[in-house]
Amino acid sequence: MTGLENHAFDIATYLANAGLGRRVVRLEPKQTFFSQGDPADSVFYLQKGRAKVTVVSTVGKEATMRHIAVDTQGLPHAIAITTANVTDRNGALAAMDRCEPNLLTVESVLVDGGYTGQPFADGVKERLNATVQVVKRNELHAFVVLPKRWVVERSFGWLEKCRRLWKNCERKLDSSLQFVHLAFLVLLLRRL
Repeated sequence: MTGLENHAFDIATYLANAGLGRRVVRLEPKQTFFSQGDPADSVFYLQKGRAKVTVVSTVGKEATMRHIAVDTQGLPHAIAITTANVTDRNGALAAMDRCEPNLLTVESVLVDGGYTGQPFADGVKERLNATVQVVKRNELHAFVVLPKRWVVERSFGWLEKCRRLWKNCERKLDSSLQFVHLAFLVLLLRRL
């Protein structure tokens, strides 16, 4: 390689060759440095610390995710609503923490590939004393229905029949959680 040497990136050198708009900014914890909708005319380089990315709608609501643990008939035993920046694994563990008394008799937890990893399996073992079975798509070589995955997808389908739950209409996670509880309650009452 003639003329090309491998140099490590040095932020001080980069900023010393100041061009237009290059500057170092020190921020306080939890301070916002870029908001959705601002002109995207900047590149941010975090020298120290970390940044939380939050997706907020135009009316000021954070994107949310629903985490539910259902039985073989699709009825919920654990529900948690988290912001979208929480991983599936952490959201599932939060649902298990919230509803641990409902899950005491669980022996095995069937999950999809998004829940792989020993830390998640250890968390389930610690909370519920249950094993984790992961159904991975890459193990299947032809089109087949993933075993038991349709059960939780059907439960999400039941939730989507409630117009209030089509979109995230709530500003607070607790009110969103209560509407999910109400939706499942209505479903159970209709079965009587």
